[in-house]
This record gives sequence, structure tokens and C-alpha cells, in this order.
Amino acid sequence: MANLKSAIKKIRVTARNRARNVEYKTKMRKAINEARNQKTAEAIRKAQSIIDKLSLKGIIHQNRAGHLKSTLFKLSAKA
Repeated sequence: MANLKSAIKKIRVTARNRARNVEYKTKMRKAINEARNQKTAEAIRKAQSIIDKLSLKGIIHQNRAGHLKSTLFKLSAKA
């Protein structure tokens, strides 16, 4: 366990941020799976929007966001 007061606070902040990031990533994965299953332009656009927001917030890396979006666009081209 942490001894310093600042370390204790940092543990609380980290736990809170982790919980929020897990929630965001779950939302992103659900949107991507929905886009893959439905293959509609609206579902793909929604997933792309979520991916962009998460990359801007720094929750996912920009390169990962680009990779996910390119696979979605390939999916829309096939449909």
C-alpha cells in the first residue's frame, strides 16, 4: 500500500480513469461489432465517430484508430 498522501490520491484517480476507459472501450467494441454485423452506412459512421473521439481523448492510439477505421471502410466497400 502507498505511504504518501499523493500516492494514495494517485491510486484513486488511476482507478477512476481506468473504469471510465474500460467503459469507453466497451462502447467502441460494441459499435464496431454492430457495424460488422449490420454493414450499414449509419452503423459504420457511428463506429467511426466513436473511434475518432477516443483517439482524440488519448484512450486509444491514433494508429490503432486508423487501423480500425480502415477495416470498417473495407467492410463498407464490400457491402
